[in-house]
Amino acid sequence: MDNFSSVAISSRIRLARNISGIEFMPKLTSEDKIDYISSSMQALLSASGDFTTQKLADLPLSRCTSLLERHIISKALIENKDISLVSTNEDESIIVMIMEEDHLRLQSILPGLNLFEAYNQLLPLDEKISSSFVIAFDDELGYLTSSPSNLGTGMRASVMVFIPALEKSGRINQLISEARKFGLTFRGAYGEGSESKGFIYQISNQGLLSLSEEEIIDRVNDFFFSIYDEEMRLRAQIYEQNKDELNDQIMRAYGILTNAYLLEEDEMFSLLGMIRFGHELGLLKIKDVDLFMKLFYHGGAALLKEIRPFSQDEKENRIRAEYIVKRVKNLVKIGGEK
Repeated sequence: MDNFSSVAISSRIRLARNISGIEFMPKLTSEDKIDYISSSMQALLSASGDFTTQKLADLPLSRCTSLLERHIISKALIENKDISLVSTNEDESIIVMIMEEDHLRLQSILPGLNLFEAYNQLLPLDEKISSSFVIAFDDELGYLTSSPSNLGTGMRASVMVFIPALEKSGRINQLISEARKFGLTFRGAYGEGSESKGFIYQISNQGLLSLSEEEIIDRVNDFFFSIYDEEMRLRAQIYEQNKDELNDQIMRAYGILTNAYLLEEDEMFSLLGMIRFGHELGLLKIKDVDLFMKLFYHGGAALLKEIRPFSQDEKENRIRAEYIVKRVKNLVKIGGEK
């Protein structure tokens, strides 16, 4: 089955869970209770397979920021750095955040449009946690969570989308309004309060207390399909109407990202987005799209320093240009070049 990868970058399911009888975050201050949750979860995850758990307090801020740039952890987990933990399986498709906005947040991230697969991947771990702890639950409200928007299933289903044609057509504000009518949110790639970078946005549910997990996923999928159809139609239309301008923008982006000496982060996002758009229009050829899309977060300040350590005397924008130029030259060719 086509996973709609020309628009859908990745799918994420996140489950919020709290342990009954223990104060919710941020009112939880008892060290004994915090230690109980942390140690119990570490033992459970250790027995569950290939999970690696790290205390954020043991990590430098730069490492925490790089995990944020890769969407492995959230800002809230960093804010609770003194008590929070993160655990991931070997391929990082399953992530557990401990002491975030809720006691536990489980998430699964898969490429393309794969919300049902991501949900099914989390189910065994969720069931194991539910059999090991008494989870806070109300017969009318469902799973009890710190944020009222997560009541019910405690589930947030989201799809990261690449929609250059919709952005260039000025449709984003309308999509935000349309999403609200369906109990969904439409926003920048890094969640609440964030802006779009490189034509990348996120669709997710908010509220939907009365719906089941399957119904929520169907709701998000249906909204995605409507966006997908419009984006694909607009790509052809915009290119036909603005062929010279788009050719110029895309080739300029390619020229800069194969020759730049200095490269700011925001400029990098914008130019990478144009190159990906060029690939979708057939003007450029990206050899490995998944690897190319990783450049969006590899060029972030914190992760860049992890991948390519540099001294205070070296300029971040110079190192970023060096790193990105080398990889774009390897991954991207003009038209049908071999």
